[in-house]
Amino acid sequence: MHNHHSHGHSHHHASGSDASRRIGWAFFLNVSFTIIEFIGGWLTNSTAIMADAVHDLGDSLSIGSAWLLNKLSDKDANSTFSYGYKRFSLLGALINGTVLTIGSIWVLLTAIPRLFDPVMPHAEGMLIFAIFGIAVNGFAAYKLSAGKTLNERVLNWHLLEDVLGWVAVFIVSIVLMFKPWPILDPILSIGFTLFILFNVLRNLKLTVMLFLQAAPDKEVVKQVRQVLLARLQVAALHHFHIWSLDGEHSVMSVHLELKSNITIADMKQLKQQLDQALAKFEFAHTTIELEFADEACRDQSSVDDVQH
Repeated sequence: MHNHHSHGHSHHHASGSDASRRIGWAFFLNVSFTIIEFIGGWLTNSTAIMADAVHDLGDSLSIGSAWLLNKLSDKDANSTFSYGYKRFSLLGALINGTVLTIGSIWVLLTAIPRLFDPVMPHAEGMLIFAIFGIAVNGFAAYKLSAGKTLNERVLNWHLLEDVLGWVAVFIVSIVLMFKPWPILDPILSIGFTLFILFNVLRNLKLTVMLFLQAAPDKEVVKQVRQVLLARLQVAALHHFHIWSLDGEHSVMSVHLELKSNITIADMKQLKQQLDQALAKFEFAHTTIELEFADEACRDQSSVDDVQH
């Protein structure tokens, strides 16, 4: 008969409630400022500010959805979602990464034609809104910078993109007060958008990989394998899996083949050793099945463990 061993470790990651509060701050700041931007774009006759307002509107919708999903992810496990709702936070990161990618492409498609037909905006009005924009979005980005979740990291790029955008508007507005060079606006817009797009795509790739249940860290997989095989009572292992629920909380399962003539006392000692050795990895949940030397694995017909 197989023996199962499951345990969980408490750790000090940022709690879901803290993440929700930070994302909530970012949401209300973004929505309020988006409304002000639309008014400002109309008053200054600035297509750059109006375009940023449209972009911020998309950001607000994304941050709002992330806020709801993050609050949902903190709910307790139940019979339907036995691992809890942590994965909903990952869904929020996927949605936001996708929206921000589309938004960045839209900014590029808007900015590139302006290289050939630049528009001269109201420079003084741009300067005032640029200072306001840097302050509001900078404060929101600062609030989210304390976050550790993948969702918060993706949202932080939303806000950093806006901060860099307003820095570009700030610089251009000052230059335009002295020189009629409106082409600087699209040049700077293209530059910071490409920078943000590179980082967002990197985070989006990680999110998609986690959704597909890829191992979150190959080095950790290697270290855990070594820890398991280092036990004197263990002859071999198979069906070894590590995957992440939300980019923070990982799950591990494995079948351990025991050496012959192992006693109940040896098995108890093995469990204690595994408890201590695996604690540093801070798995949210582990399942370890112990198999005797002359015992056939009931999952042998399934896909064998992939060697990492």
